[in-house]
Amino acid sequence: MAEEILTEDDLAQIHARGVDVEDVRRQLAILRNPPPYTRLLRACAAHDGIRVLGDAEVAAALAGHEEAAGAGRFTCFVPASGAATRMFRALLAVLEREPRLDAAKLEQLAAGGDKDAREVREVWTSLEHFAFVPSLRDALARRGTDLAAAVRGGDVAIVLDALLHESGLDYAALPKGLLEFHHSPAGPRTACEEHLVDAASYARASDGNVRLHFTVSPQHLAGFRALLARVQPEHERRLRVRFTIAFSHQEPATDTVAVDLDGNPFRDPDGTLLFRPGGHGALLDNLGRAGADLAYVKNIDNVVPDHLKGPVVHWKKVLGGLLATLQEKVFAALRRLDENPDGAAVEAALTLLRDDLGIAPPAGAATDAASRLAFARRKLDRPLRVCGMVPCEGDPGGGPFWVRSADGEASPQIVETAQIDAADPAQQAMLAGSTYFNPVDLACGLRDHHGRPFDLARHVDPQAVFLSEKSSGGRKLRALERPGLWNGSMADWSTVFVAVPTATFNPVKTINDLLKPQHQPARG
Repeated sequence: MAEEILTEDDLAQIHARGVDVEDVRRQLAILRNPPPYTRLLRACAAHDGIRVLGDAEVAAALAGHEEAAGAGRFTCFVPASGAATRMFRALLAVLEREPRLDAAKLEQLAAGGDKDAREVREVWTSLEHFAFVPSLRDALARRGTDLAAAVRGGDVAIVLDALLHESGLDYAALPKGLLEFHHSPAGPRTACEEHLVDAASYARASDGNVRLHFTVSPQHLAGFRALLARVQPEHERRLRVRFTIAFSHQEPATDTVAVDLDGNPFRDPDGTLLFRPGGHGALLDNLGRAGADLAYVKNIDNVVPDHLKGPVVHWKKVLGGLLATLQEKVFAALRRLDENPDGAAVEAALTLLRDDLGIAPPAGAATDAASRLAFARRKLDRPLRVCGMVPCEGDPGGGPFWVRSADGEASPQIVETAQIDAADPAQQAMLAGSTYFNPVDLACGLRDHHGRPFDLARHVDPQAVFLSEKSSGGRKLRALERPGLWNGSMADWSTVFVAVPTATFNPVKTINDLLKPQHQPARG
């Protein structure tokens, strides 16, 4: 048992980190006996788990958004703590192999079929199209190197070293939010700034206030503050808004333990337990503590320049407005149940659950009045989210599926690929046949009908963890990540999926993505 594995020194270490001992024991038990894979019933499709809104529904949602936004109910919650290292993976890999890389060698490697070298060649031959080039030019100048001369001379290693490493721009170590993504009339614009500009369009209160909350790494907080001190006043003047911006960190208490391949706690050379970051599911606590009423959740790298913001802003308003209008229906049903939980009120609540939220009592559920009332209350009195879903275009990652829970209830859920049994042909066929993809475009209702914040931890599926094999110090280990923020951590939320166009999904996963048309200036 896990209790017999932990030593007195382990317990002292756990307490010193502010971690709950019982949570660590639960993690060890899961690592030793992994939970079963999520069982898919079928992929959500248009009109079967995915709402396709008509013109009248869109108009009603936009009206709902205008009222909720004007009342100052929205906060934009942006996970922004991850380093951009993976964005530059190919560049780092080639430079590690070829520290004196020049243009001729790069062409030789690319022509020989080296995939990483081909990615680097695309960066090198398209360098002038990146928004960060003026900053790169300045970084090289501080080293006494002229960028134009370095390009003419084919000095690939010198230029990329100035882009990636600490003596230059240090882009490989910075978070994506601080990278210059796009050109704008006022100069290069970072991903963080794009979120400010976006939020001013769909989260602005009638008094001009716009609230945002960024989760950042402690070591990069000063960088975000310095950026905002430089650019925020001008954006506020131009957009005629006032930004209220908060920051939080992923708490060390959300880190998780690991085990070796024999199932024993993995220890560092000094004998202490190894703790690892708990994944983006650890941000659930940050979301809860952000103090938001209604929250938009969107990844830091899913942004576009101004000339392409139209569809993004429109559909954000639709998602937020649909959330607000659905929430008011839910609150009205709960207030009616509070005042007079008679048969008519219960039936109205069950109809709302079925028609608007896709929730029905599972087969075999008790049908007496008390059980039906309890079911209606339980399913209505919980967090609510409206999630945009884009058509699949070969994107890796999770999507919307119908899933049956342990109590027999079928519900729409966001399921990540790692949660699906890779050895089960039927389950993999459902994954391969899915037609929608999760772009992480959420509008969330975080307060109950009394105005009190929900305890979000009560609505997590603790079994929906991610297990993977990693290594530390050359030794293999089995790692655990907490249930993902938008899948397992929100498994017990009321969920509505809405079809949105692909124009709303423009992530930057590699540096080459910045060369795509959706991240370049308007032509003409």
